[in-house]
Amino acid sequence: MERFPVWRALPPAQRALLVILGVAVVAAQVRQPFPDMAPIQHAPTVLLLVAAPWLLRRWPLSTRSVACVIGFFLLHTLAGRYIYSYVPYDVWAKALTGHTISTLTGWRRNCFDRLVHFSFGLLAVRPIAELLQRYVGAGRRLSLYVAVEFVLAFSCVYEIFEWALTLMMAGADAEAYNGQQGDPWDAQKDMAMAMAGAIVAAAIIALGRRRVGRKAAAQYPV
Repeated sequence: MERFPVWRALPPAQRALLVILGVAVVAAQVRQPFPDMAPIQHAPTVLLLVAAPWLLRRWPLSTRSVACVIGFFLLHTLAGRYIYSYVPYDVWAKALTGHTISTLTGWRRNCFDRLVHFSFGLLAVRPIAELLQRYVGAGRRLSLYVAVEFVLAFSCVYEIFEWALTLMMAGADAEAYNGQQGDPWDAQKDMAMAMAGAIVAAAIIALGRRRVGRKAAAQYPV
């Protein structure tokens, strides 16, 4: 990889993050429990890995923002291995603690997809806001507002795309990919979780900026 100038142009930490994601995608294919659904689940991540060096060279981002993007795709890779609906977190929790998460929470469905949608909102705000500030010239407040709105709009478009795609698939495959698990309000709940994550992220970033501003003011009083 060192022979490729685009790859060499990336900061070492960002290269390491992309390698970690690549290893995770390969590992997710080992003894793949749902081989028929694996291509459609992991194709976006593979496209990201291929395009990321060129995109980051054209529009550089901070390592913190890149880590947010990679963190989300790592979660998606794990969920995609089990087509979201069958992530065995109860099995893992019972092996570690002797108790299942569903027993403690009263959940009647696999809720890992809710976590991923919340994480999308939580992790997307920072890189989007940074792009807006660096390359559009948006102010800090405006960039956060637009980032939150982008999360909600993208979530809506994704749910429509997911619905349209399932219309073209066979019944069993459509249900497996869509992952509604019998919940007719699944799309609305997914969008709500993404919105909640975005609001939390925007609040954390805004509070962090305010603290930095107060420290600077105390250190360098006018």
